[in-house]
Amino acid sequence: MRPAPRLYIDGSLGAGPLALSPEHSRYLGQVLRLKEDGEVRLFNGRDGEWLYVLASVGRRGAEAVPQRQMRQGEPAADAPTLFFAPIKRTQTEILVQKATELGVAVLQPVITARTNRDSLRVDRLQSIAVEAAEQSERLTVPKIREPMSLTEMLEDPPSFVFCDEAGDQEAEPWGGQEGRAPPARPVFQQTDKKPEALLIGPEGGFTPEERAALRSCDAALPVSLGPRILRAETAAIVALTLWQASFGDLSSISS
Repeated sequence: MRPAPRLYIDGSLGAGPLALSPEHSRYLGQVLRLKEDGEVRLFNGRDGEWLYVLASVGRRGAEAVPQRQMRQGEPAADAPTLFFAPIKRTQTEILVQKATELGVAVLQPVITARTNRDSLRVDRLQSIAVEAAEQSERLTVPKIREPMSLTEMLEDPPSFVFCDEAGDQEAEPWGGQEGRAPPARPVFQQTDKKPEALLIGPEGGFTPEERAALRSCDAALPVSLGPRILRAETAAIVALTLWQASFGDLSSISS
């Protein structure tokens, strides 16, 4: 038996009958073909997840009645912020989707010298995050912020992991091997402070000037993600997985 469909609701849950938006009503009635007495799970980070039963459903709206709380609300997110340089539209959307599935709390676009896209539809990315939260059974939805420059980010940054894949030999591809950051996993195992954020660079990497500024930042923890050059969206997935395995909710999973 398939579980009841799951929808994120920004309003309060559990207090009484709830009027659903026309968009939710069309999805439940026309896409999923639910009718009166159909069940739906509604969630938000404050009130948890509730089982509701549809009292009515139509093209212009629907009303649902609470039955019982299925999961309690989550405490304040103890999850990282992901700073990332925007990339092509499809890859950026994949990055947002996968970062949401991996439990990121905030996604902050950062414009760098080699960023090939400086305008984003934040509302579109927020909708993708909502859909990913619904699919992945998480109770919260990450916040998508408006873009900022790398200079602005470095004015007062949280402690952050700087995914630095370059070396110091400017004449060599990707800077050669000299001066490369140490691998992420042993660095995470040895650090006595959990980093609050991660930074993923643009296609083509950071410029030497940006890299020097990041390396000189006291809040930055430079790491490498391995011997291969990863695409930006892949690097985000790998970095978040390593962070969660070392500091987050993946660290408590039994082998």
